[in-house]
Amino acid sequence: MSADPAAPRGVPPLTVGHVTKTYRGRDRKTVVAVDDVSFTIAPGAAASLVGASGSGKSTLARLITGSERPTSGSITFGDLAVGRLSASGQRRLHRQVQMVFQDPYGALNPLHTVEYTVMRPVQNLQGATSAAARERVHELLETVGLSPSAQFAAKLPHQLSGGQRQRVVIARALACDPDLLVADEPVSMLDVSLRAGVLSLLAELRRDRGLSLLYITHDLLSARAITDEVLVLHDGRIVERGAASQVLRRPQHEYTIRLLEAVPNPHARPGATSPGRSTA
Repeated sequence: MSADPAAPRGVPPLTVGHVTKTYRGRDRKTVVAVDDVSFTIAPGAAASLVGASGSGKSTLARLITGSERPTSGSITFGDLAVGRLSASGQRRLHRQVQMVFQDPYGALNPLHTVEYTVMRPVQNLQGATSAAARERVHELLETVGLSPSAQFAAKLPHQLSGGQRQRVVIARALACDPDLLVADEPVSMLDVSLRAGVLSLLAELRRDRGLSLLYITHDLLSARAITDEVLVLHDGRIVERGAASQVLRRPQHEYTIRLLEAVPNPHARPGATSPGRSTA
């Protein structure tokens, strides 16, 4: 499923430097969601943030896309200091960094057609005319495998399958030709039969467009399929990092081993103790 990406198109690297994010709990105690996290994603590279629910993955996604500010540390995308941007800087960031959300059912307005949904960012962030934006919508729908595009453009979300809805979400994310996609558990709410197709699409987009990709998941096997590097996040801290194949074959941290052992393995013998690692 994975493939060598196209030559990077000058996309700025993402740099996360010693980022911490804290919240005030109901009992007024400080909750640390992200704790001194640092990593980079080079132009055209793909990395995974892997961890169980509550590990801090989605908080990091919100920080990187600018919807929340870090308590301390810095996040930069090229010359943009995320979290300290003016209105014009925010617009630049939204053009360059786009999010693919976990829930394709909640990410789309049920009252708007697919064409309207994908057209809005083309018009708002790129200033395209209605005719040019409509042409761009059909191009994007074909790109994500929704063909014939005219048929899908006229549909409402409830008329689509879960996999088709997620492809619309990806088309909307591509509308402004971003440099970085942040995909937050993009297949976790899809049927198993649909997940491989969406993962293949993300890998193809990276290869064909030279996109950088930050893939957020709890599943180490899917991380290996579409990314080069794995960062394992536990209690807000990176506890292990390395090449995806290396981390899966020879995990070093106890938490990484537990994540692998939690992966179902249909080929494992009854009573096997490490189903995830046996397929690595």
